[in-house]
Amino acid sequence: REKPTPRLPTGFRGRLYKIGRATIHGYRQGVSILGYLGRVTVETGEAIVAPKHNLRITAIFHQVEETGINALPIVGLLSFLIGVVLAYQGADQLRQFGAEIFTINLLGVGLLREIGGLITAIIVAGRSGSAFTAHIGTMRVNEEIDAMQTMGLNTVDTLVLPRIIGLVIALPLLTFYSDIMGLIGGAMMCWISLDITIPVFLRQLNDAISVNTLMVGLIKAPVFAFVIALVGCYEGFQVERNAASVGQLTTRSVVEAIFL
Repeated sequence: REKPTPRLPTGFRGRLYKIGRATIHGYRQGVSILGYLGRVTVETGEAIVAPKHNLRITAIFHQVEETGINALPIVGLLSFLIGVVLAYQGADQLRQFGAEIFTINLLGVGLLREIGGLITAIIVAGRSGSAFTAHIGTMRVNEEIDAMQTMGLNTVDTLVLPRIIGLVIALPLLTFYSDIMGLIGGAMMCWISLDITIPVFLRQLNDAISVNTLMVGLIKAPVFAFVIALVGCYEGFQVERNAASVGQLTTRSVVEAIFL
């Protein structure tokens, strides 16, 4: 005899129940991800100690191509347009104080320190993080993961490490490319709306930024890449054996990666 389904509380108690359930779920999810992080860290250490046996160089370069080179068009387009918008909005406000030239300072510091890396990470989380989850999740649905484990293959070495290492290599390069495209867009807008020529733009940009400004933005990229790849692969392994679960966890992986 089946047990009757318990009735959920309603009203204020129902809202408290949902908050509590979400809190417990978030706590368990966090503990599980930390455990998975520990496993990946151990496997990465073993791969560094014995790279010939554990590192799959071909798979790593394939992931660099998939997550980096193939993402150049969308990253370049959005970064260019963001540079245009930043320059336009900055010039519109600074014109009131006769300080239009400082639009270049705003553009350089804002793009190189924060916006370039953040926009690139969000694009990669939506593009590559979701692909990691969908690919691994589909393999679970088709029982390919079980077949690999039966054959004695290490799923972390085979599926996770190439994706993490490939994205850690690709994202800093994508961030640098994003910064350059954003500056090009801003330079074009300054030329069109403020009549600031390219030599003047470059001279003012050189005075406004330094190598440290660029490094502050680039140093975040490997951390962002590790988080995106880790969450994408983790959620892929959580997929249940049905197609609906693939879609749900793909969405969850993108949201979690952007949030983290």
